Amino acid sequence: MDFQLSDDQRALRSGMRDLLGAVFDRDRLRAAVERDGALDRSLWRELGAAGFFALRLPEEAGGVGLGLPEAVLLFEEAGRALLPGPLVATHLAAGLVKGAAEGEAVVTAVAAELPVAHLAEADAVLVVGGEAAGLPGEEALGETLSGEALRAFVAAARPVRSMDPLTPLHRAPAGAAVAGAGRVSATEGTRADAERAPAATERTPAHAGRLRFEAVLLTAAEQLGSAARTTEAAVQHAGEREQFGSPIGSFQAVKHLCADMLARTEPARAAVYAAAVTGDPVEIAAAKLLADEAAVRNARDCLQIHGGMGFTWEADVHLHLKRAWLRAASWLTGAGAEELLAAGLGTAGRLPRSSAAYGRPVPEAGGGG
Repeated sequence: MDFQLSDDQRALRSGMRDLLGAVFDRDRLRAAVERDGALDRSLWRELGAAGFFALRLPEEAGGVGLGLPEAVLLFEEAGRALLPGPLVATHLAAGLVKGAAEGEAVVTAVAAELPVAHLAEADAVLVVGGEAAGLPGEEALGETLSGEALRAFVAAARPVRSMDPLTPLHRAPAGAAVAGAGRVSATEGTRADAERAPAATERTPAHAGRLRFEAVLLTAAEQLGSAARTTEAAVQHAGEREQFGSPIGSFQAVKHLCADMLARTEPARAAVYAAAVTGDPVEIAAAKLLADEAAVRNARDCLQIHGGMGFTWEADVHLHLKRAWLRAASWLTGAGAEELLAAGLGTAGRLPRSSAAYGRPVPEAGGGG
């Protein structure tokens, strides 16, 4: 069995890297920082036009018709570029929220009790987990807040300080009143749109937790992209920066740091790619755990290799570290992933790969963009 990327997948990844290099270069990254993370709607529409959000919608519904493995490749590139915004939530909302697939609507997500990203700019909020998100109602697949319900939800929320200058956060009080106009589910007013959502397959069966675990995996892919980028940045700096007449990359201590970064990135890559193929919730949890560790520790080592320069606001290293910290607390924390893995190890026989597996309670699963 060949697990190498196909030519089409390589072309897809290369095309997304080229696109992001053109529409979100370092100047636009820094401009976003100066705007305190306010979204660039024109960039959002460019992503929509490129099929970023509609990638997994069927072609007859106006999408690209690809699967979760291809989505992982795109989100890996987004992580490399530090692309801001609720990318995961908007991607999952394609086909559920009008305009999400085309990039005309910005959709964020709320789950558990963690802060909500980019809430003030959102056109809709995807509720993942129902009561687990502090909202009344059953655990829903693709329930959304818009209109009056969204405005009430935003009014009840309060801004909180974010460690990432590109990700403004709000915290909604538990049990915030959101019932009423604008609160719809995929089984009511948005049934027609729900039919356009990515279809369940043997890899990702229909279940109440499918959106949440797909969000976990796509977030892990972003972490993977960040880990790879900081590894490259560290190696490049180590080859260019000279000390005592030699590149610092010739020093054994620096070599070990760079080697450790690569040794964390590649196992995380294998885990993320494998989880995208199987769709297994336990493998997704393992992928998130490895990708979180790679992203955070690689950014810290990259900063160490850059020395005093790495601590400065002008360098980009700290942006990767802060985003990695934030993503590590999004959708599924390290503690939650460890509990799920422990539960999987205690299961008799092979790991479950049915829809029942996705419904397993996961401690400390949170929301994110």
